[in-house]
Amino acid sequence: MKPLTEQDIRSSFVNCSKGEAKRLFVPHDLADRPWDQLDFLGWRDPGALDRSYLVTERSGGPVGVTLRFPSQQRGFTHRSMCSLCLTTHPGNGVSLMTARKVGPAGREGNSVGVYICADLACSLYVRGKKLPGPGARFEESLTVEEQVARMNGQVAAFLDRLHS
Repeated sequence: MKPLTEQDIRSSFVNCSKGEAKRLFVPHDLADRPWDQLDFLGWRDPGALDRSYLVTERSGGPVGVTLRFPSQQRGFTHRSMCSLCLTTHPGNGVSLMTARKVGPAGREGNSVGVYICADLACSLYVRGKKLPGPGARFEESLTVEEQVARMNGQVAAFLDRLHS
């Protein structure tokens, strides 16, 4: 992924108003992010614990979506799998995140959901740069490049559902 500036990020959001995009929290450590290892930039909002954001490159430019997730806590023995990177996590390590649809459907309250790693570090898990814990990544016969392509396909399919 190409490095993004705060302005790139704020102007990329497709499922919120320009005013909302102007007010949302953007990480201050953009210069320190491992951009060459990221397929999308994802972060949680420290001021609104039920919000997170995802920005990826699509059609030559960045596309961002605001996400919400439930605040309910799961037991540590419960395990869930991320729909994007296929990493399993105990407890709240994976969360159902919902995004308001784009356009009139979103203004009517329609949304789309997907199970994602709660820390939004899917790119790093797939590449083995971040370890989720024992037994959390299945050994696959796919190469890392094929796993990255699959994950990017899942992200693209999620974004496509926001426009339908």
